[in-house]
Amino acid sequence: MFGIGMPEMIIILVIALIVIGPNKLPELAKSLGKGLAEFKKASEGFQRSVQEEANKTEESVKEPAPQVQASTASDESEPFRTVKEPQPVAHKETPSA
Repeated sequence: MFGIGMPEMIIILVIALIVIGPNKLPELAKSLGKGLAEFKKASEGFQRSVQEEANKTEESVKEPAPQVQASTASDESEPFRTVKEPQPVAHKETPSA
């Protein structure tokens, strides 16, 4: 767990027992456990909602694959190409101050 061995864990628990005291240590451990459980529950809910949104996005984006045109003997000298026209760029003028 986090690269901490058993001897280190015992030292940490002994120091916690000395600093916090034997009366408050069980309460602290209980509240720490509840906090970790709540954090785990929240993170699982977040992961589930992200996964659901990803699945919805994948389903809406899925489209049939475009069909490739078969080339004929006359087209072999020049392969089929699709050229997109360049889109005009709108320039915003900034007022000079």
